[in-house]
Amino acid sequence: MNQDDYPEIENGDDEDELTLISKSQLKRESHAFTDLGKELVELPQNKLDKIPLEDSLLDAVNLARRIKERGGKKRQLQYIGKLLRKIDAEPIIAAMDELKSEHLRENARFHRLEQWRDRLIEEGDSALAELLNDHPELDRQHLRQLLRNAQQEQKLNKPPKAARELFKYLRGSVDN
Repeated sequence: MNQDDYPEIENGDDEDELTLISKSQLKRESHAFTDLGKELVELPQNKLDKIPLEDSLLDAVNLARRIKERGGKKRQLQYIGKLLRKIDAEPIIAAMDELKSEHLRENARFHRLEQWRDRLIEEGDSALAELLNDHPELDRQHLRQLLRNAQQEQKLNKPPKAARELFKYLRGSVDN
């Protein structure tokens, strides 16, 4: 077997050293770019606008969104993968990672606020004092009213309307 039997040869760090890339590795990379293309197609438009895409790639993504036929969509995704292999995809990958981490941060914030709401309903004034100590900008009187309503609902086994209002207030008022 000689070098011509391998699909691609790349030069390593040293000019005398050659690195062989297997056909399996090329397939894995190809599938990874196709998967990245699929993620781009599935992004909402407002998030897609944040990704730095070349015009041809953006056109291909928008076309893939309009294609409903399964086979046609699959071919278009493969084409998007091919376009991604031809360009430097690092800025696109970095932007996608940033979007994913932004989503994770927002989920973590959401869970912290849920914990505050639950803690306020369970512990009452002690948790309220701690929350107001951490966030003095909150409206103490409004927060106490929401908290009383939520606790009353819980005692009467009513639907958690006031607890949802309390959460909405916290979400709109607490920064972190």
